[in-house]
Amino acid sequence: MINSLKKLFGFGPEVNYADLIQKGAIVVDVRSKDEYSNGHVNGSINIPVGSLSNNLAQLTDKSKTIITCCASGVRSASAKNILKSNGYTSVFNGGGWNSLNTKIKKQS
Repeated sequence: MINSLKKLFGFGPEVNYADLIQKGAIVVDVRSKDEYSNGHVNGSINIPVGSLSNNLAQLTDKSKTIITCCASGVRSASAKNILKSNGYTSVFNGGGWNSLNTKIKKQS
């Protein structure tokens, strides 16, 4: 049960997000535009989770690594599932954007 929850929310082995970004990964912040404007990971793009399915054309390469993030990790888990179900092959749930930002800076 615990492993299922970890998998659902994207928790598991430590991921080097800075390395993924250095290798070309993109960060998709799925919070609202207002939330995004109050702070975000540098270089990220904002596609609110509610409109993600209608904006997949912005993410043209389904093999490109994508890191999703939001405020706490719940919406980014949903976004990861949406992307995976639409054929994106390398998607990571980065969790909360502020935590992800800290991890990226520590890992660089």
